[in-house]
Amino acid sequence: VQLQASGGGLVQAGGSLRLSCAASGRTFSSLVMGWFRQAPGKEREHVATISWIGDITYYTDSVKGRFTISGDNAKNTIYLQMNDLRPEDTAVYYCATGPSRARYDYWGQGTQVTVSS
Repeated sequence: VQLQASGGGLVQAGGSLRLSCAASGRTFSSLVMGWFRQAPGKEREHVATISWIGDITYYTDSVKGRFTISGDNAKNTIYLQMNDLRPEDTAVYYCATGPSRARYDYWGQGTQVTVSS
């Protein structure tokens, strides 16, 4: 499975960005797709996940109400709409996929999101 993320960039605080991630290859075992992020000097953290079974979504508390994950199962593509961005959202954002939220087997290359104050 290959993942291609795009949509990062530089935005002012309060602004919006939309990330995309397209999966290709043997995706039949990819029941969940999600976004993670890693800021300089910090550990990688989960941001949001969508399960293709029931289209259930999960978010980390710090982005609830500001970020929305969505997806197109037929296209094996997910999106992350990020609104009201804050400087603390600055990080490299990675998409990942796997059979469950406990196991992400494949990772994309990351896209930089920078929020200026």
